[in-house]
Amino acid sequence: MKAYELLYIVKPTLDDEAREAVLNSIKDIITETNGEVGEVDIWGSRKLAYPIQKFREGVYTLVNFKADVEFPKELDRRLKISEDVIRHVIVAQDEN
Repeated sequence: MKAYELLYIVKPTLDDEAREAVLNSIKDIITETNGEVGEVDIWGSRKLAYPIQKFREGVYTLVNFKADVEFPKELDRRLKISEDVIRHVIVAQDEN
């Protein structure tokens, strides 16, 4: 398994329960494919560099996880479909 980092931004209009539901669904996607969820860091609401879907702010969350090499493609596909996630990026971590 390889280590990855997922940073995603959700709409600022979502309440705490909806943001928690998005995070839990991402964790479920990772664990159902035999991945391991590591540290989760909620950065909170921040101003965006440019408007995305007419939003000027977003709620940032960073998720570290380990998964098979093919898994990020599937996670990327599912996050693109999600209406609550306005941006995301998945980065492979360097092995130390």
